[in-house]
Amino acid sequence: MADTLLASMTLDGSIAFAKGYGLNFSFLKSAYERDMWLEGFRTTLVLIAVTIPVSLVGGILLAGCLTAKTKLLSLPARLFVELTRNTPTLVQLVCAFLGLNMLISDALGGAGRNPFGAFFWVVTVVGMHGAAYHAEALRAGIEAVPDTMREAARSLGFSWLEILRWVELPLALRIALPAIFNNLVNIVKLTTVASAVAVGEITYASIMIWTQRDIVVELMIVLLLFFTTINLTLSQLGFWLERRLRTPGLGPTGQGL
Repeated sequence: MADTLLASMTLDGSIAFAKGYGLNFSFLKSAYERDMWLEGFRTTLVLIAVTIPVSLVGGILLAGCLTAKTKLLSLPARLFVELTRNTPTLVQLVCAFLGLNMLISDALGGAGRNPFGAFFWVVTVVGMHGAAYHAEALRAGIEAVPDTMREAARSLGFSWLEILRWVELPLALRIALPAIFNNLVNIVKLTTVASAVAVGEITYASIMIWTQRDIVVELMIVLLLFFTTINLTLSQLGFWLERRLRTPGLGPTGQGL
């Protein structure tokens, strides 16, 4: 009981402090709105945690296809990358969710039998959008690997796939790290398109709240701070990895804050 009273006093004090600066966070006193907002934060973090690995795995697979010797792999990968990079992510998401998803529902005999929800399509579309950019960064990294290393691997009897796995990709990842982390920062920002298909992430939750209250500025400040914190953390991790994994002669050293 005492803990609850203390938490309430702390919340009231924080709201009163913000009000002194012209900011109205009184919606936090409403259990419904507060829980919806906090759930939006959690949903956004889950989206980020799932989408980033999807984009990285997809980017590695696409990069392998782009650099393959056979057009059966390289041509479809090139077409996918160009289509993905040259169309807006929001348009891709709407087409996937309202178009492709509807076709799947029809094929399965109704929306009730369709296992794919809005969250799935957001992860898939945003993840593969990021994968297209990762693939181009990795392709450039693979092409920057000295030919002498490939020749040495071939002389040891390595196949094309083994050269890609053990020689090209490890070096390409080091070379492409700055571009990859730049893409990851963009993916974090792109998760906000989930609000367009009613996934309850933080942007959607904030929109639902400010339609009931005139507190757009307050919520936008929190959104900016939220995404800035995540992306600054991600950027610093990227700088640390660049320094940690730097191979002399194969890429710049990142500088952190």
